[in-house]
Order: sequence, then structure tokens, then C-alpha cells
Amino acid sequence: MNSPDLFTPLDLGFCKIKNRVLMGSMHTGLEESVDGFEKLAKFYADRAKGGVGLIVTGGIAPNFAGKTHPMATKLCYWWQVKKHKLITDAVHENGSKICMQILHTGRYAYHPLSVAPSKIKSPITPFTPFKMSKRSIRKTIKDFANCASLAQKAGYDGVEIMGSEGYLINQFICRKTNKRTDSYGGSYENRIRFALEIVEAVKKKVGENFIIIYRLSMLDLVEEGSSFNEVLELAKKLEGLGVHIINTGIGWHEARVPTIATSVPRGGYTFVTEKIKKYLTVPVVTVNRINDPITASDIIKTQKADMISMARPFLADADIVNKIKDNKTQEINTCIGCNQACLDHVFKNKVASCLVNPMAAHELDFKKRDDFTAKKIIVAGAGPAGLSFAIEAQRLGHDVTLYERSDSVGGQFNLARSIPGKEEFHETMRYFNNQLKVLGVKVITGTELTKELIDKLDYDAIVFSTGVRPFIPKLKGADLPHVFTYEEVITRKKIPKQRVAIIGAGGIGFDTSEFLLHREDENFYEFWGIDKDMSARGGLIDAKVKPPKREIYLMQRKATKHGKGLGKTTGWIHRMSLKKHQVNFLKDLEYKEINEKGLIYIQDGKEHQLEVDNIIFCSGQRSVNELYEHYKLSGKAHIIGGAKLAQQVDAKRAISEAFKLAYSL
Repeated sequence: MNSPDLFTPLDLGFCKIKNRVLMGSMHTGLEESVDGFEKLAKFYADRAKGGVGLIVTGGIAPNFAGKTHPMATKLCYWWQVKKHKLITDAVHENGSKICMQILHTGRYAYHPLSVAPSKIKSPITPFTPFKMSKRSIRKTIKDFANCASLAQKAGYDGVEIMGSEGYLINQFICRKTNKRTDSYGGSYENRIRFALEIVEAVKKKVGENFIIIYRLSMLDLVEEGSSFNEVLELAKKLEGLGVHIINTGIGWHEARVPTIATSVPRGGYTFVTEKIKKYLTVPVVTVNRINDPITASDIIKTQKADMISMARPFLADADIVNKIKDNKTQEINTCIGCNQACLDHVFKNKVASCLVNPMAAHELDFKKRDDFTAKKIIVAGAGPAGLSFAIEAQRLGHDVTLYERSDSVGGQFNLARSIPGKEEFHETMRYFNNQLKVLGVKVITGTELTKELIDKLDYDAIVFSTGVRPFIPKLKGADLPHVFTYEEVITRKKIPKQRVAIIGAGGIGFDTSEFLLHREDENFYEFWGIDKDMSARGGLIDAKVKPPKREIYLMQRKATKHGKGLGKTTGWIHRMSLKKHQVNFLKDLEYKEINEKGLIYIQDGKEHQLEVDNIIFCSGQRSVNELYEHYKLSGKAHIIGGAKLAQQVDAKRAISEAFKLAYSL
């Protein structure tokens, strides 16, 4: 038998899935928004049109206790079916299949009526759950079955039962969270009883010709997690019950191991699915950090899995599957795994989007103006804001000329892609450069726009995206030769020695620290203590961290924790990484002066001399906006990105502003 490729249909007997690409479950926040289901219908329809074989929705609760928060969506009653049909009809009209994920959060719920197998509080949520009685367990099983039946009535092709990531079913399975002594606790046979009875009840309710996906936690990455043999035992029982597809779940939300961040190698957890697949006949899906055609295709060709799941990549590019199929891979807007506009938004109860594609989950908000008139537009500065605006404005029909004073485009992206763990920005630059050529944007590099040049040009609008420059605080000794800026360090114009003080512990300070500490011989799995052999319970082993390359002091004036402003879903990773590299965190202090020995600072009323070889300023940025100030009253000038606001400058805001401006002109 020949190996299947990415576009080989998956035959489940009663139905065929047109290819091996599954769009993984993502909660977008639209589920709870005004007109959210109309927007979700457009969101999913675009991905179906883009070629995906099977879509799994964001999690829908089977009852109130299972909701992520009090206002979250549930499917319990017949009158809730109608809005779901908006989604299923839209997907089916565009040739794909769709399953609804049934998610009970258990102790992960952000409301006081949360329930769990045992009364044990989660470390990441504020409420202690109620211990479920046997009656409550039986009622919950019926609620899962009822939810699946309603999903079937709504036109879904199936459901995914969420049994991983530390949610309720997973809490029953793991002895870390299940201390029961009745028939649902104690032995492994008892702890998996809840999961199996849910599957049996669902199957009985919906019949045979309805897809049942079970998301199985194959690598818990928490203490007292399941062993490989236990995971395999459950997988075989699920297969015996007639589950049609087993999806891979990696890590609990409380696990202190990265599972989807950019620092995770591409396809970095496929080894888990591959090992389980050898023992099963039911199709299995592999997940996490699969964002490029080569990785996706290789997994299927080498039969490491039967399907690949991509979630965030479909935020970055709705057409990723068709672009792979049509051999237009250079036109793919690649997910960079940053989480800044997707998961970080969801955890703040905001509608999700995408840093590199602000239209994601906001498709109905971006419409070409009814009174659109093509304009000649000049763009000053080819950083993330300028590039995004130029590409989108040209796509809409404007005539755009992009000026950049350096010899290449990219701006702050060129710094970002030099940071260990942020290499995916290379893909964003590849996408930008491709789109500039495909769309015919006129790009003039090595030319700085001046007043004299601007006044000679013919234009209807001018957009200033001139970016930022490092901020140098007024500190005695700041001009000494052993004092550098982050920009000088990251561009390798200056090479720090062994003992380094970094002034500023925001995102730039963390990035600069990672840059200075990076070792090419550092192994991701050893560094985070991941057992690739899967012989250790929960997949955790002792971490092996190589000696740090430098001794770093990361300093800030504030008394708050370092990196407080970092993303909710990734900030902890950066803090743990620096701690593992023995970075010294100093806070709640004042800088007095820099001298030949290093840095003098005051803390708790005492003066300290910190002896270091180099001091690096990561103390913020200043907007480069002098030209805009000259032209802002002309009625033709606009400003976006760091040039508009340097404080906490980030690519997410810059690109979002660029898109909004492009659609407003």
C-alpha cells in the first residue's frame, strides 16, 4: 500500500473527509459576542472555502457547570440549535465537514459553581470546585449525550469529546486530581469509567453515522499524570467502543512545559502520536506547532499520523490548504506561534484574532468602502506597520509606493527574528516580500523620505510608519564605551562580554537576555524535562540545563514581577527560561550612575556597586515622528505603529492599525 499524502481522503465508512487536514478547536470569543454566530459562520466558511477537510469548533459546554465562565456558550436546549445551523450550513456549502467540540471545564471553570471529581483547587483558577456526587456524574454523562444529540440536529457531522488538557474528563483519569474511593476513583479502571460511559452514552444517542472524535491526553506533563501504558489502555477501549477518530492532547493548562509556543520545535510532539498509532487501527490525529507544508506533508507520508491538526495557522491564513495544494506555499501567511492576539485575547475574554492577520475572526468588520476611490499613497517606513499597510492597501486597489531608508525592509521584525524562539518571523518576512512582488507594490529602499523629497512627490495620502529608536535614559555614564543599546547588541554591532546588566525588564529586556544566553546545543526536550521515550509517568523527567553563556542581571525600577506585561500564555515560559539560565532578577531600585566598574544603584535605601562588563539599555523606545508632525495638518497624513505610540510597541497593534487604516481610506 502506498503511503497517503496530505490530500488523500480519509474514509470513515459512512462518510469521507476530503483530505488529511483538520482545523483544530479554537475558542474565538465570538461564541459569546453580539451577532457572534453570524460572524462565526463567515469565519468557518472562509476556512472551508480555503480547503480544510474537517473543522472542529471551539468548546461548547454540555451544562452550566461545564462553562468556562458564566457567560460562556452551552448547548443544552432545542431552541439553541438554530444559531448553530448558521455555522454548519455555511461550512457544508463550501465543501467541508464540521464537528462540534463538547467541553466541560471541571475545576478549570472561572465561576463559583465549578465541579470536579475531587475538591481540589486548580492552581490557575480562583474557585475551589464542588466534589461531584454519583448522581451529578450520571447527570453530566446524560448532558454530554444530550449535547451531542442537539449538535446532530444542528447539522454538525459529529462531535469531539474533550478528554484532555486537564479538563473534567482528564481530571477523572488522572490520580493527581481524582482522590475518590468509589467506582469512579482509585484504580485506573475506575478512573477511566467516566470517559468510557460518556462515549457509550453519546454513541447510543446519535447512532452510528455520526463522527465521534475523542481528544485523548497522551502526554499530561504534570506530576502523577497517566503512564504510556494507561494512555494506550484507554485508547484501545475507546477504539473498541467505536470512536471514529482519536485526536492527540498534549499537556494540561497548568503544566509548566511549553506545548504550543514558538519555542516548541515544529511538529515537536508528533512523536507521541506516532508511538500510540502503532497499536491502533482507528485514525489518529497529531497536533501542536504544525504550521508549514513540509512538516504537515512529511507526517502523513511517513505515516506518523493519519491526520494533522492545525488551529492557529488557520487564523493566520484561511487559504493555507488550497495554497499547499496549488503549490503556492510562498504565499502562505505563516502562524508564528506568538499567542498574542489569539489565546491571550481569549484569556482576557476578548475576541481572538491573529497578529499577522487582524482580519481573523473579524472578517465582517473589514469591508471595502462603498465609495472606494483608488488613491496614490506614499508609505514612509517598511517595518511591520508599513509593510502591512502597503500590502493591504495595494490589494484593495490603491497605488502604493513604499519607501525605506535602509537597504532592506522589515524594521523591528528584523530584530525580532534574531531572537531565539522567534525565528518564525523569518516566515512573516518571506510572506511580506512575496506579497510585495505579487501585488506590484513599488518598493524603494536605501532612500530616506525628507521634506524636500516629499514636496516633490505626487500623492493623495501619505502614511508615516517610521517606527521607533531606542530610548537612552539621562543617566551619568550612559555614554561610556561599555554601554550598549539593545539594537546594537541584537544586530551584533556590539558584542557584550561575560557579566552583563540589562536595564529594563519588559519584552525587550527578556528578548535581549534570551539572545545573549542562547546555546545552539541546547535541547528543547532536555531543557524542559520532557520524556520522549514516554516511560515516565506524565511524560516528565528531570530537566538538563547547560551552564549559561553569560551572567546576566535583569533590572527594573518597578516592584512588580519581571515581565508583568508579557503575554498571559507565554510570559511564564520566558520567566522560567531565564530562571533556568540563572538570570539574576533585580527590582524596586533606582539607578544612580554608570562607571568603569559597572552600575551603581540604590535599593532599600542602600547604595550598591554592581560590577559588570557591559550595561545594555532595554529601557523603551521613542517614536520617530518628526516628519508626521510637519505634515499632520495637510489633511493627507496618517500615522501608524511605533511612530504613533512607542510605549509598549508591539507588532500586533502596529499591524492592526495598518489594516484598519487601509480599509478606511
